[in-house]
Amino acid sequence: MLFNALSNGNAASANFPFCTIEPNRGVVVVPDKRIKLLSTWAQSKRSVPTTIEFVDIAGLVQGAHEGEGLGNQFLGHIREVDAIVHVIRCFEEENVLHVAGGVDPLFDKEIIEHELRCKDIDTLTKRLEKAEKLAKQGGAADQQEVMGLQHLLQALKQGRDIRCVPIENAVQNAWQLLTAKPVVYFANVDEATLLGKENTHMVALQEAIVDAELIVGCAALEAQFNLLTDEEQRFFLAEYNLTEPGLHKLIQSVYALLQLITYFTVGPEEVRAWTIQKGSKAPQAAGMIHTDFKRGFIKAEVISFQDYQTYKSESACRDAGKLRIEGKDYVVQDGDVLLFRFNV
Repeated sequence: MLFNALSNGNAASANFPFCTIEPNRGVVVVPDKRIKLLSTWAQSKRSVPTTIEFVDIAGLVQGAHEGEGLGNQFLGHIREVDAIVHVIRCFEEENVLHVAGGVDPLFDKEIIEHELRCKDIDTLTKRLEKAEKLAKQGGAADQQEVMGLQHLLQALKQGRDIRCVPIENAVQNAWQLLTAKPVVYFANVDEATLLGKENTHMVALQEAIVDAELIVGCAALEAQFNLLTDEEQRFFLAEYNLTEPGLHKLIQSVYALLQLITYFTVGPEEVRAWTIQKGSKAPQAAGMIHTDFKRGFIKAEVISFQDYQTYKSESACRDAGKLRIEGKDYVVQDGDVLLFRFNV
């Protein structure tokens, strides 16, 4: 249900375990109020937001790393993603079945984390066996790898996730460790919780999460939100004393978790948002539009969103001296409005 609310999709959602077998994929718009403002100020004919892909993967059960409940298949799907959104039930409803027979968010959280750690232990143990054989031949790099693998295995067996253990990204990517992936939790609550009723399940979950963000929302209500008119959506938010839907917070949280930022191109035809990795330089950002832009990059004309907000147009920013010329070493900032000059 949460996936359908995110993506406006039609993924199967039913009141029994393993309704989802094959993962569902959906491209989701990243909510960003800045694009509408830029479109208004520039009087653009259309605006094109940036997007992020979400994958709906079936939940894991106890023993998944040993194949229980198609666990190996589902764990393989998780290996392919960049970040994990762990949706945890925090509401009581006798008509909605729970695979474990009762609502216990801490148990659910621990089962997932335990199964991911066990799978990583399996992965690293097999890698260690190979590395130890190579290390016996005297290779310094292999000996170093053995030490690193032993260190990570010890952390996992102590109940620690790899994302909390210092490790080089290159090593992390090579081993595709599940617990190395960044995580955000979504507490799926009922309508009464949003209206202010105490929810002991949610409180317990909040206290248990120390190294990640927790987003609170009601998937059933979020699924309805996208079907409402603008006026109805405003009424909905006011009714539940919300500044924005829980799903918007979730999308933005995942976007930030992956260290992604947005820059904009602005013109009379369109305003378009572009996604880049935080820390990207101007040529790499230009390459998101077209490879020729990167290959023939000369310079970038840059206006910060804050300055565009103050002066309301490119020409006014230019007149005020707020349009900057930046070269190849410029690190693009979130919200930059960019115009690239190139020659090929």
